[in-house]
Amino acid sequence: MKKFRVWLYASRVRTLPLSVSGILVGTALAISEGQFDLTIFLLALCTTIAFQITSNFANDYGDGVKGTDDLRVGPKRALQSGMLTKAEMKTGIIVMVLLSLILSFALIFKAFSAQSWPYVLVFVLLGALSIWAALKYTIGATPYGYKGLGDAFVFVFFGLVAVLGSMFLYTKNISPDAILPAVAIGLLSVGVLNLNNMRDIDSDRLYGKNTVASKLGFKRAKVYHYAILLVAFISMVFYSAIHYRGWFSLVHLLAFVPIFVHLKNVFKTDDPSKLDPELKKLALATFLLALLFMMAVNNFL
Repeated sequence: MKKFRVWLYASRVRTLPLSVSGILVGTALAISEGQFDLTIFLLALCTTIAFQITSNFANDYGDGVKGTDDLRVGPKRALQSGMLTKAEMKTGIIVMVLLSLILSFALIFKAFSAQSWPYVLVFVLLGALSIWAALKYTIGATPYGYKGLGDAFVFVFFGLVAVLGSMFLYTKNISPDAILPAVAIGLLSVGVLNLNNMRDIDSDRLYGKNTVASKLGFKRAKVYHYAILLVAFISMVFYSAIHYRGWFSLVHLLAFVPIFVHLKNVFKTDDPSKLDPELKKLALATFLLALLFMMAVNNFL
């Protein structure tokens, strides 16, 4: 039981609501076009969670062996704190990769028939790239997270792939305006990563982890943070204007109230270590946005 709690801690449960936000938004878009399948929905959620836990384990291992976590400000990591050994974490990563593969294949073959083999190949490739991205963020001699590319990968996989990919699983098409909520979710996810990197800016610089925040410096990273969240808001406003059918079409924009309060807190913060509570707030606000968007788009109110 104690070991189970350790693995649960290492999985970073607080990151999971953010990881499923894109699936919820993509599903909402599909329902608005009259398409939904409960099995696809559940498999998509499980697959995304498996990818996220794989990424969390890999990040724990990669930063742990490089020593980057030794001076980190946020919660202790499982490897860094000695709760898990390197061998145990490697085993955990392998198990999660295998589980991710199994869930990915189950999802793909549920969504597409044997005659849709080009779609099958595309989504198999996306699944493989998702696992590669989860592992290579901090693992290896040249992890992309240490080169300032983490923001781009988060935007693509948490936003574009999660929203548009999940929509396509149901509908077998993507409407052009769906790119707007996909961009919004992607940028909000980048915002969570940027907060993490601003919080750890000093230790990251010390160990050569060249994130966007460490390259920009704390003050300019804050400006970058304001910009990406503002563009996320504008994207959602444009989508809402295009599909306006009454007050309920705007209800999901209420999720930006805590996001703007969050921005005010970030503006007033001069100590990077004090940003840690804001990560949870922004992640949960993004999850709230996804839930409200699902209700608003499909007139569940």
